[in-house]
Parts: sequence; structure tokens; C-alpha cells
Amino acid sequence: MVLLDQMKQELSQYAAPLKEVRDSLDLENKIQRIEELARESEAPDFWNDVDDANKKMKLLKDLQGVVDDANHLSSQYEDIEVLIEMGNEESDVEAQNQTAEEVRSELDAFIAKLEEMRLATLLTGEYDGCDAIVELNAGAGGTESCDWCSMLYRMYTRWADKHGYSVEVLNFLDGDEAGIKSVQFQVSGTNAYGYLKSEHGVHRLVRISPFNAQGKRQTSFVSCDVMPIIEHDDSIMINPDDLRIDTYRSSGAGGQHINKTSSAIRITHLPTGIVVTCQNERSQFQNKDKAMEMLISKLHQLKIKEQEEQAAQIRGDVKDIAWGSQIRSYVLQPYTMVKDTRTEEETSDTGRVLDGDIDRFMNAYLKWMAKK
Repeated sequence: MVLLDQMKQELSQYAAPLKEVRDSLDLENKIQRIEELARESEAPDFWNDVDDANKKMKLLKDLQGVVDDANHLSSQYEDIEVLIEMGNEESDVEAQNQTAEEVRSELDAFIAKLEEMRLATLLTGEYDGCDAIVELNAGAGGTESCDWCSMLYRMYTRWADKHGYSVEVLNFLDGDEAGIKSVQFQVSGTNAYGYLKSEHGVHRLVRISPFNAQGKRQTSFVSCDVMPIIEHDDSIMINPDDLRIDTYRSSGAGGQHINKTSSAIRITHLPTGIVVTCQNERSQFQNKDKAMEMLISKLHQLKIKEQEEQAAQIRGDVKDIAWGSQIRSYVLQPYTMVKDTRTEEETSDTGRVLDGDIDRFMNAYLKWMAKK
């Protein structure tokens, strides 16, 4: 009885945060937009423009998902209240204890989901809802860095899989002996860029290298670049005369990375020197379209970086905003620890992190950015 009363009091503390999350989600307008999109989808000519129809259907699915999650959370709160009342009406002590265990499990799940949705409300950036392109490049260190690159690639694909995101490899270059020299992949799903933007920077690994015959500890670096997929940006104008487009044969580890025709595309933007490549689509035209998407995203990033640098000069900030700033260290020897240098978030469970459990670092980054 006492335990159930304590949990009832604990639950009541989340009534205000639950209302705050629901209010911040602007559910009334989302429901109205869902109804509008549903009506549009029933029109006879809705699928005449397939690309536009697909975008609207994706938006409809995303909005419905947010509304469903919010309603489920409210229902979960009410169900826990009812469960506590039922437990208090039990006369048998053993039955009360069983109900208390069930309440504890439901309450923990409710708190975790509420925190997840609260953090999602922090994704207010212009492109946070976009899909993302992630690019990993091994640094100096030869085979060890290439192996570290493959470990990070696995970490991100496992994270994406756990969240129901799809992953599509766009460009892939094997290491000379093992691992990956570089890889570009697209992560598609609601708020993919909003979460993955926290990973932009340099990731540092410290371990006893399996490729070192003397068994010495070695430090390796891999750079991670994250870009939102921006389909339309009127402020980015690309002159076709500023582009050099080269075709070549796809290469890689075999299978889907091999083509017998010159379908891979490399686009060089001459004014900035930006180079983008894509080799994993079925045709040269598809590779070119995807490469142009990547170029627009990179040009947009360059524009934002220039604006940040100009603002920093005006404010007189002395701060490194360069792409290569180290953000996180992964130490496997002589002790185990993963620590984010920006947020100070850390854990000793390196195995779970490298297996894709990186939400704690992403969430800490969102909280850190919200306070800035």
C-alpha cells in the first residue's frame, strides 16, 4: 500500500511535464494538417505528381506518428493511475506486491517515453526534420584508422536500425588491408538530421591495436560529416558552367559496390573546390541526381559556416568552429570510457555504445544546445 502511494505521488510529478510536452507539440494544428492531407490524398489526381504525392504521404505519416505517440503517452498516464487504484483495493498483500511491480515497470516506461518526446521538442532547427547524409573518413593511422572507421559505420547503422531508420550507402572505399577508408550513407526517417547533427566532428579511439604486432596502445581518428538533405534551397544557385562532371566505374568490396559500366559520378564545384561522389544507384542518372543533392547540402553547410564565422568575428568570440574539432573520445584500454568533450556526458559501457546505443550522447547534445 505504502509503495503504491509513493508511486502515485511520483506519477503526479509528471502531470505538468506531460501537459508541457503536449502543448509544445501543437497537436491541434497537427491534427488539422493531417485531415487536410488525408483529403488531398483522396483526390483522383493526387498521384499525378508522384514525387509531390510521396512527400505529402511521408509528412502525413510523420504527423500522425507524433499525434499517436502523444495520445499513447496520455493514455499510459491514465492507465497507471487506474492500476494504482486497483492495487490499493487489493486485500491480498501478494497481489498488491505483484501490482506494484507492474506499476513500477509501466511507470519507468512512461518516464522514458516522456523524456524522449520532450527531447524531440528541442528539434526546432530548420532542417532537423530532414533525412541526413553521413560521411566518415579515416584519418592518419593506416589500417587502425580504417578499422575505426568501419566500427563507427557499424555503430551508426545499428543506431539507425534500432530507431527504424533506413540506411542507403552512397559511396564506399575499402581500406588497403582492412576496414573502410571512407563511406557516405544516407539515413532516412523522421528527425534523422536533428539527431545525427550531434555526431558532426572528429571521433577519437584509444585502444591496443590488433594490427600492432608489439601490442602497443594506439590512438586513431575518424572525421564525421553530417549534412541535411535539402531538396530545394532558393538561396543556393548553381551555374552548370561551374561544374565538372566525371564518370567512372564503381569500386569497392564487391557485390552491390561493383558495376561493369561507368555509372559512378563525381561532381566538382569549381568555385569552392567541393567534390561529391555517388556510385551506388542503379544508373548514371540516379547517381547524378543524388550527387547534386549532396552538393546542394554541402554548399548550404558552407554558407552557414561562413555566417557563423562572420558572427563570431562581430562578437569577438575566440572559438574553433572548424569542421575538424574533436567531439568525443572512445577509450578501450587501459580503462573503458566514452566521453563527449562538449557536454561532459560519459559512460563506461563502451560495448553498448559501439553497438549503437548513442542516444544518451545525442540527448545530452540537444540539452546542451538548448542552453546555449
